Order: sequence, then C-alpha cells, then structure tokens
Amino acid sequence: MRSRLNAMAMQSGEGLDGWRRTARLSTDRKAISIRVAASLSDLMQVVAIRGAVYMGEQECPYDEEFDGNDFCAMHLIGTIDGEPAACMRIRFFADFAKLERLAVRHEFRGTALVFEIARAAKEICRLKGYTRIYGHALERLIPFWKRLGARPMEPRRPVVFSDFSYTEMLIPTEPHPDALSLKSDPYVLIRPEGEWDKPGPLELSAQRPVTSPVHNKQAA
Repeated sequence: MRSRLNAMAMQSGEGLDGWRRTARLSTDRKAISIRVAASLSDLMQVVAIRGAVYMGEQECPYDEEFDGNDFCAMHLIGTIDGEPAACMRIRFFADFAKLERLAVRHEFRGTALVFEIARAAKEICRLKGYTRIYGHALERLIPFWKRLGARPMEPRRPVVFSDFSYTEMLIPTEPHPDALSLKSDPYVLIRPEGEWDKPGPLELSAQRPVTSPVHNKQAA
C-alpha cells in the first residue's frame, strides 16, 4: 500500500511535500525550517512570537491580537537553527484562503525566513485546492506581497484595525496538480496536516487485522 501512495505523491514535480524546502539556508548559513503547528508547545511558540511582535513592538491590545480565530486556523512556525523565529496563520473559507498574522522576531528580520514562511503558506493553500488567497497588507509591505504574486484588490476599500491601515491583497494561483480532493487516496486525507507525503498513525494502524474490540468484549 505504501508504494502505491508514494507513487501518487510523485505524480507531479511539485508533490505533496512541495510546500517544504528541505535545504534552505539563511545568509549566515543557518538552517531555515517551516512546519505546521501540531502540539500545545507549538501553539505556545506562536503565542510567544506574536506577543513579542504585535503586543510588544506594535502595542496591540491582547484582545485584538488574540481575536478568537486561533483555534479554527492552521499555524505555521518558522525556525532558524531550531529557534522559533516566525509564525503565520491561515484560515480557510469556501472558495478562498486567508493569510494572517505574519510575525517575525526582530532579531531574525532581514533573513530569507519571512519569504519562505509566506511561500510555504501559499503552497499549502494550493495543496488544499485553493486558487485564490486573500490578505491584508500594510502599504510599505505591498512590494513584498507582490513577490508572491499578490495584487491590490479593486475597488479599494478602507480597512483599518488595531491602529493600522491595510490594503486588501489577492494572490491568484494556478491549481496544484496534486491538490487534495475527494479523488485523493483516503489514507492521504487522514494524514496529519502538512504531512500528506508520508504515512500517518491511522494509516499504519490499517496494517493490523480488522477487529472490533468493543464487540468482542460484549460477546465474551
């Protein structure tokens, strides 16, 4: 079964692991890594980074930074040599995804990490089948988002929150050749988020004989 699934994951040059770049280095030769938050410890790292950047530097009130959407979203964590350095939030709607809360600790700015975490978020959205990605950008950061293929939305609508003015941005993308869908292998669809390229715990459990422990206990 594994060989068949691995063959499926390599149908295209992008593959199910295309959002990751396994050999990324910053200018000072330190290793850059991006992962999906998957534990309480990971979420604590997200909170710490956003607290330092938005609450500490931008003086954003707590209730505005932690706005009630963190438990219905995917979070990415970017590290440099294993140190949590950046995070980003993605929320998924019916026909578009939304990139939010990109934060990079001040000591890690100027590295490739900020672009890598945004690029990874874009590719994850493509893998999930989205071809439209939405976000809000400060005026000075519009050139950065344009590097990812974003453009300001028209007509321009005023968007102001937490004392900053933003521009609505849209990233139109090409469909991912291996986008997850109802045609995907059912075992791929139950793998942990972001780990679609390798067998997950439920997939491995399928190697055991089919039994019904509850039924067997009642029969005894």
